[in-house]
Order: sequence, then structure tokens, then C-alpha cells
Amino acid sequence: MNLLLTDAEAAAAAGQAVASPIVWILYFAVLIGIFYFLFYRPQKKEQKKRATLINSVEVGDSILTTSGFYGIVIDITDEDVIVEFGNNKNCRIPMKKTAIEQVEKPDAE
Repeated sequence: MNLLLTDAEAAAAAGQAVASPIVWILYFAVLIGIFYFLFYRPQKKEQKKRATLINSVEVGDSILTTSGFYGIVIDITDEDVIVEFGNNKNCRIPMKKTAIEQVEKPDAE
């Protein structure tokens, strides 16, 4: 007769607790919620902050690149900026906007 019992019925007959599908669904929902708040949400906030930083770049701003170079923005296109590095006015390099790490606006004096 035991051969006809399902696993849940056999476990119940043996006195063991059986986890219902609702418990498993709640367990996975909690895990998904934890992953959302620990990984996905902070990453999205950082991406938004970085996008606003890159969109705020204007001609004349002092920037720091991801490679550690400081420069002044000379020209801006859709995806690129032309940056002048150092005191040498002939050192102008085009680079992607995504290579901008920090932006410092010139003083309003």
C-alpha cells in the first residue's frame, strides 16, 4: 500500500513536516526581493547619477578622466568630447563621454 502513496503523503504518514508550494513561492519571493535591494537598485541609482554627471558637462568645465588625467573640455559632440590637457594648448584629445569620472564647474567669479 505504501507504494501508491505520493512523497507528501508518505512524509505526512511518517510524521515529517511537508513544505507546501506556497512556502516555496514565498521563499523565492523573499530571495528575489533581497537581491533587488542589495544589487539591482543601487546599481541603477549609480547609473542615473553617472548619466546626469555626463549630461551636465559643458565647454570650459574641468574634468577628471577614468585614467587619471585632468583637462578642460574644449568641444562636445553626441558621444565624444575634446579635452585639452596641461598647459600645452596643442594637446587636445578626443575621448568618449563615458571616460569622464568627475566634473568641476569653473568658478562664477
